[in-house]
Amino acid sequence: MEGIRVTVNGEVRDCSGTNPHTRLLDWLRDEGLTGSKEGCAEGECGACAVLVARPDGPDRSRWTSVNACLPPALAFDGQEIITAEGLGNVSNACTPEELHPVQREMAERGGSQCGYCTPGFICSMAAEYYRPERTPADSDTSDGATGPSVVGEDHATDHECGPNGFDLHALSGNLCRCTGYRPIRDAAYALETPPDADPLLDRQNRPAPVPQRTKTEQFSRPETLTEVLQALQDNPDTKLVAGATDLGVEVNLRHSRPTTTIAIDRLEELRTLRQSADSIEIGAALTLSEVERALAGRVPLLSHLFPQFASRLIRNAATFGGNLSTGSPIGDSAPVFLALDTRVVLASVEGEREVPLSEYYTGYRQSVRKPNELLRAMRIPLPLAESTAFYKIAKRRFDDISSVSVGIAMQLSDGVVSSVRIGLGGVAATPIRALKTEAALVGQPWTSDTAAAAAVVMAGEGTPIDDMRASALYRSAMLRQALLRFHAENAPALEVAK
Repeated sequence: MEGIRVTVNGEVRDCSGTNPHTRLLDWLRDEGLTGSKEGCAEGECGACAVLVARPDGPDRSRWTSVNACLPPALAFDGQEIITAEGLGNVSNACTPEELHPVQREMAERGGSQCGYCTPGFICSMAAEYYRPERTPADSDTSDGATGPSVVGEDHATDHECGPNGFDLHALSGNLCRCTGYRPIRDAAYALETPPDADPLLDRQNRPAPVPQRTKTEQFSRPETLTEVLQALQDNPDTKLVAGATDLGVEVNLRHSRPTTTIAIDRLEELRTLRQSADSIEIGAALTLSEVERALAGRVPLLSHLFPQFASRLIRNAATFGGNLSTGSPIGDSAPVFLALDTRVVLASVEGEREVPLSEYYTGYRQSVRKPNELLRAMRIPLPLAESTAFYKIAKRRFDDISSVSVGIAMQLSDGVVSSVRIGLGGVAATPIRALKTEAALVGQPWTSDTAAAAAVVMAGEGTPIDDMRASALYRSAMLRQALLRFHAENAPALEVAK
């Protein structure tokens, strides 16, 4: 086995000999860094959060908060990590005897009680503290009012920014069970900009660590897509891992132990984002946060999705390629990509082929993807529909699994529905298109009567079931309500005037 090294809090540590199923969290704690805690073991509470230096373009890096309880430790070969223990010591803003500004504000404003969740909160807050785009707001939001939204006026409440520009939803993946969130918010909103002498700030001006070729008996990180495809050809049972937001849960809670795992999250061939005259191609291994920054609102329907997809901690690691490949009928991205008429690019040693996402799923967590293929990219055709929306019905507003999800993309011509695509999740064994509803809408005037009639059709789409998240009757009712809401939000001016 070749030497595997991980830089933690500025110190290079040997990770060689680590079991391929050992999570980063467990390895850190075995190394004596017990600040990171395990709460849920599935990426929902954030007690395990750490900072990782990730690429921010070719010449810069970005301190990114991720859950340490999900990815394998070996996936961080050659990478740089900061934990809550090292945050103050590494920063030039303080000596080893002093606190980092984030730690100091949390302590002075009573942001910690039992302290179990505090290290995770501090790492997520530090990532936002160093976020390059963070700038003080013009308006006073000390009462909790919301600042400007990056996803449009309809979703302004999804980004609550303080007077210092701190986006409170950077903490959406961190849960506190005893302190209460007001003092934590106060600490976040009290943070100033990092001093120029802070080495963690300066570190972002240099490239992120390059991916290391890692090779053990059960875990590897090849350097090229060709190597990965050949490995799949030789062993179709190989498990591919990018953000590990799904596989990590399988390992933790269902004790899954893949015999062979290949990390693909840093393959350049899977991290492209290209726009041509007729499509936008999104690489399967780009994280959701990276896609959100790169698109900068160019695909409004995806902009509706981002704030509702899990939490910032998850979006910093999760990929659209992974979310679509798992085939979950309640995965948030599938209804949106169905509404966008997306085609997925499947690659193997035999070449590439495109498949419409509407024809991709064949059954519960099953698809047309062959064992020797991987999902390389998603292609969204252009031009985009003018009216779009994504509705997620769940028990919690953020960081929850949906009971029903609906993606809608509609084009009107002189008040008549010229085209419409509706993707549904949570109402069948697979994500589906609402084909009957689409047929009921196309060619009809976009009026309240048309919407009401089509909403009745929509309530009958799919084969919803009763389970712990919702009843079949409730799911059908939510489908109907989603189309009525879409009309209320996208009614033609004449209709509103009436």
